[in-house]
Amino acid sequence: MRSYRLKQFSLQEKSWILYDVGNSAFILVVVTTLMPIFFKDVASQGLPHHVSTANWAFANVTSSSILAVLAPVLGSFADYRGRKKFFFGSFLAAGLIFTVLLTTIGRGDWLHGLIIFVMARVGYAGANLFYDAFLVDVAAKKRMDWVSSSGYGWGYIGSVIPFLLAIGLVLYAKSSAPTDSLPVWAVKAAFLLVALWWLLFSVPMLKNVRQIYFIPPESNPVQASFKRLLRTFKEIKKYREAFLFLIAYFFYIDGVNTIITMATAYGREIGLDITQLILAILMTQVVAFPCVLVYGRLARRFSARNMLVFGIGIYTLLTFLGFFLPVMPTREAKLIMFWILAFLVGTSQGGIQALSRSFFGKLIPTDRSAEFFGFYNIFGKFATISGPFLVGVFGRLTGHTRYGLLSIVALFIIGAVILLRIDARVDADTP
Repeated sequence: MRSYRLKQFSLQEKSWILYDVGNSAFILVVVTTLMPIFFKDVASQGLPHHVSTANWAFANVTSSSILAVLAPVLGSFADYRGRKKFFFGSFLAAGLIFTVLLTTIGRGDWLHGLIIFVMARVGYAGANLFYDAFLVDVAAKKRMDWVSSSGYGWGYIGSVIPFLLAIGLVLYAKSSAPTDSLPVWAVKAAFLLVALWWLLFSVPMLKNVRQIYFIPPESNPVQASFKRLLRTFKEIKKYREAFLFLIAYFFYIDGVNTIITMATAYGREIGLDITQLILAILMTQVVAFPCVLVYGRLARRFSARNMLVFGIGIYTLLTFLGFFLPVMPTREAKLIMFWILAFLVGTSQGGIQALSRSFFGKLIPTDRSAEFFGFYNIFGKFATISGPFLVGVFGRLTGHTRYGLLSIVALFIIGAVILLRIDARVDADTP
């Protein structure tokens, strides 16, 4: 791969990419690493392990459900001139505020903790809806795969900095009391650090990115927005390739997001200690940076659709391996297998997410991007409901979380089959 530099990007493209550096810290530190462990070890004190894991899954279901209901309506409103930035900023502010409020969670305070976490994640995901919709404003169609992949790539590697600072705080605090539990003050300081980092890298996006494509103003924008939304519901099948993609996306992204949200809690349940989990997640971020850029380059040669199918194949393999993880004969074998799984996630997680975003961006009308990305998000958020829900239900019914993973394989297969029905020539204009 030829030399990669941020000089290759315009000011708007760089500002858009840098936002991913900021908000990725929330996913890495809060959603993926510290908050699941903090919830199980501190907020859920007194609850059985499988019950706390199920509660964590249901919290992720709730946050996804809220945004799934709001996404298409908000997207319809946001396509008017100047509104996309307004909605982006509003959800960003909510996400930052509730991230700070995570510091108010105490021991055994599991319900209070889940409510705050749900609201923080709604703020994060809502801002991301409009951030994704800005892709058509900052990049030409032929550059979308590369710009989208670069956003995820720099997000992965950039978020390592606050991650290392946060983990450094935790490990420093643990050194004075060497037990396999989280030092509460250090975790809360890490939450504050995430909010500050997220805010800092949001400034270029707020300052430099502007909405180029929009719908002309109307005399009654509220009524017109709902009429347009209803019309889009009726007409979406006319956009055959976009409609097929959304159906495929619904299935395969379910598995991807389930693994993201449940991996740390799952590892904790099978007895892996905090340091091992943290190091494995760090390795995933480092591997993800070059791999997502490779996906972006290979999409030019093999098409985004085909690279998505390849990534789904990798996830299918790691899901099967994850099912057998709890029955590995020794603790050392479990740790080795967990590291293999983390490496496989790093190779394909960002590539799937980045190319999904850019591939969809090529299929939709640019002046209605927020509205269509509202549908993109509603399919994605409803998808994140079924995966964690199945994991939670099977965990509660069987007492073993791993049985819920088997259903995810079926979701990957269905998604790949539908993707292959999409005409790959939609990438023909990508050099």
